[in-house]
Amino acid sequence: MNMRIMWKLMQELSRLRRHEDWSRSQLVSAQADQLHRLREFAYARSPFYQRFHSGLTDRPLGELPVLTKAQLMESFDELISDPAVRLEDVRAHLAGDNDGQRYLNRYWVNATSGSNGQPGIFLFDEEEWVMVLASFARAHEWAGVRVSLTHRMRMASIASVSPWHMSAQVGAALKSRWMPALRMAASDPVPQLVSKLNAWQPEMLVAYASMARVLAEEQLAERLQIHPHLVFTSSEVLTGETRRRAQAAWGHSPFNQYGATELGDLAAEHDTCRRMHLFEDLMIVENVDDQNRPVPPGVFGAKLLVTSLFGRTQPLIRYELNDSVRLASEQDVCELPFGVLDGIQGRTEDTLQLPTAAGAAVAIQPLVFHRILDIPPVSAWQVVQEAPDRLTVLLSGSSDGMSEQVLAGRVKEAIGAEGAREVQVSVQQHAVIAKNPSGKALLIKAYPRSG
Repeated sequence: MNMRIMWKLMQELSRLRRHEDWSRSQLVSAQADQLHRLREFAYARSPFYQRFHSGLTDRPLGELPVLTKAQLMESFDELISDPAVRLEDVRAHLAGDNDGQRYLNRYWVNATSGSNGQPGIFLFDEEEWVMVLASFARAHEWAGVRVSLTHRMRMASIASVSPWHMSAQVGAALKSRWMPALRMAASDPVPQLVSKLNAWQPEMLVAYASMARVLAEEQLAERLQIHPHLVFTSSEVLTGETRRRAQAAWGHSPFNQYGATELGDLAAEHDTCRRMHLFEDLMIVENVDDQNRPVPPGVFGAKLLVTSLFGRTQPLIRYELNDSVRLASEQDVCELPFGVLDGIQGRTEDTLQLPTAAGAAVAIQPLVFHRILDIPPVSAWQVVQEAPDRLTVLLSGSSDGMSEQVLAGRVKEAIGAEGAREVQVSVQQHAVIAKNPSGKALLIKAYPRSG
């Protein structure tokens, strides 16, 4: 690890720890000050924001237009605050044999897989990249692993190993003599992963949530024999059953993280209360419905609008993340000033639209399927909408004796209770559930929507 980056990371973590002693009013005041400075910078340096916020530069945040990923990519060169950056050149850099090297010898480049049809490219200079690393390191500290130059911990990461994926770049950046790391692709065959993990014997295990469940089943079957002190899950919805299986396998519940390629970690569980707190000293998070209207605490929104308070290279102001989450309505007992994220349903793209008897459509949220499919003794499952009125449930690693007909009936009953008319449901056994290019096993695959 670059020692200058490590030194800056330690300094940033020290600063972030002090924020945890703020009152809520201090946090809100700091947000307002940072937002003011962010907007002044964007209006001075970004031609896109000069146009996008024209006539609105003195208006409150909630009255500003929403920035989508499609808009960001369409106006990439205008939005970036450094005129030397050009999208065509960044794409050439990604296509070249650069293995995660910095663009223009200055910028860390992260790219999304584009699994929702719209890939994105995001740049960070050194100060911003240190903040991204600090967000991940804070999540580890909240789980009880204080970043230190005096304590050594062996880590294993099972995620994407693409050189442009954030998990791979963060893992490579944090790898050092203090945290030797084994990085493996989530798309690798399970027996191969098990063999490597058994040889490595990690003290910390970091994995996509779906992979954590698969590995927990391998541990319970005694093929995997590791004893990590800490298990972290990220990038996918951590279901209740996955959490229970991981606890049965390793003796403790995994710590969940919620992050995005665009910003780093947005929230993480704290060991004091085991609830997920938003990193509101690094960003402003608005939970809204599909019309961008605020939803109250205790209610799932359709998406998040996130404003990065530390981003300057590629300013993100009211940037749309298509994740359906719920903010807690009650006061937390942890005494942190940050809001609590108490439910994650997944991406808007994971919501199925099924026909009703009246010929309209009803939205079926992912939690409807979690309630049914987290119960059977399987290592993985996936719901695929083959047609507007036809679903296939794929199961992997299921035990003998499980009735596919009964399970299909329960799924039909559950979606019928949500208002959907008669839908055809079939259940299929698969050796493995197919993964996307970054190694994630999507729980829900919706039928392509028109328009």
